[in-house]
Amino acid sequence: MEGRRDDYCEVRQRTEALAAPLGAEDQVVQSMPDASPTKWHRAHTTWFFEELVLGPHVSGYEVFDPHHRFLFNSYYEAVGARQPRPHRGMLTRPTVAEIAVYRRAVDESMLHLLDQLEHQPAPGVSELVELGLHHEQQHQELLLMDAKHLLFQNPMHPPYREVPPPDPVGVELRSGAVPVVRNGRTNEAWIAHDGGLVEIGAGSDGFSFDNESPRHDVYVPPFALSERLVTNGEWMAFIDDGGYRRPELWLSDGWALVGSQGWEAPLYWAREGRRSTDRAEDPFHDARDHDRSVFTLSGAQVIRPEDPVVHISYHEADAFARWAGARLPTEAEWEIVAREHPVSTAGLAMAPAPHPRAPGSSPGTVTGADPLQFRGAVWQWTASAYLPYPGFQAAPGTVGEYNGKFMVNQHVLRGGCCATPPGHDRVTYRNFYPPAARWPFTGLRLAVDA
Repeated sequence: MEGRRDDYCEVRQRTEALAAPLGAEDQVVQSMPDASPTKWHRAHTTWFFEELVLGPHVSGYEVFDPHHRFLFNSYYEAVGARQPRPHRGMLTRPTVAEIAVYRRAVDESMLHLLDQLEHQPAPGVSELVELGLHHEQQHQELLLMDAKHLLFQNPMHPPYREVPPPDPVGVELRSGAVPVVRNGRTNEAWIAHDGGLVEIGAGSDGFSFDNESPRHDVYVPPFALSERLVTNGEWMAFIDDGGYRRPELWLSDGWALVGSQGWEAPLYWAREGRRSTDRAEDPFHDARDHDRSVFTLSGAQVIRPEDPVVHISYHEADAFARWAGARLPTEAEWEIVAREHPVSTAGLAMAPAPHPRAPGSSPGTVTGADPLQFRGAVWQWTASAYLPYPGFQAAPGTVGEYNGKFMVNQHVLRGGCCATPPGHDRVTYRNFYPPAARWPFTGLRLAVDA
């Protein structure tokens, strides 16, 4: 269990490092019902180890505070009632400092347990600890997503961390160049695949979540995937061509959101110095003007056309694909091509304020290891609904609630993103969000039928 002990310390310390740039006031506020305060993330991941590992497997263990079972339970019905998710930001007590004490106390008990397990292994406990560590890594990404959304609500748009933007990478973008398929011709490079009966899903090697199994066969007709992600420059062309004003490009629910939410560009894009009358006459005006900015974890920056577009919903991705004469890939298509282009993300150092960048950008932007950017830049929307694989069975007990009960009204995303912890992602990883979600680091890659 020595390796597990080291892994535990590394993951737990990284959560604290990610929270460190945020003051106590930053860590308490909740920007929307789908987001959670930083303090809650730190407490919930600690509660997970206390509730699912220490309580059931340490004889005579006394919980740190009985109130935590209600305050920091996320969605586990087997555990009992909980603070409503939209009201997590109202938990001013326990304080940020008290949560730090809670984390240290649980860490002390966990390390003692891990030392014991090295000499006296207990069935299933090591697997629970591993699940808890991957669970905390998920919340590390959520912590950054939620903090970014919160800071964006502040009119000053304060940065999470002050980090200068990378230098341009010298990518030549043809004026108006988009990866369109028209009249049988394309200006885009594609990775063709013959399709056929293919196998997808996680095997028995290494960790995987239950929703990645069982491994199974899928028939896939011939297809091709774009060699690269859709970029900001291409999204500007979509905007300039009236992409947000053309109902024929959108699914019905998506078009309703364009109207009700006022979507006219990806989340966090902004215009500088435009009068409200300009906005009414021509939403977002001409996106190629140089007064376009995007809010990042290091503050507002000029939009770089060569960078992957990010913070778009499934509906926006689907509309863009239709406009481009293409479509979104299925998750099976994505997985079999990504498997043929393996890349290790284990050695990547997390950027201080992660944001997706074009391949070849300056070091520390978590893009250089994968020039095709199948992994580590943006979560890529797929056309696949989030459903159980054939033969899926939820695990017995509380951990069985982890993924299975959310298999409805969501779409699968693949590939990890710039905020995904190093080593956490893998080619079979199935992330999922509702189709209207925009605050995750979400982008897209196009597909076509061969």
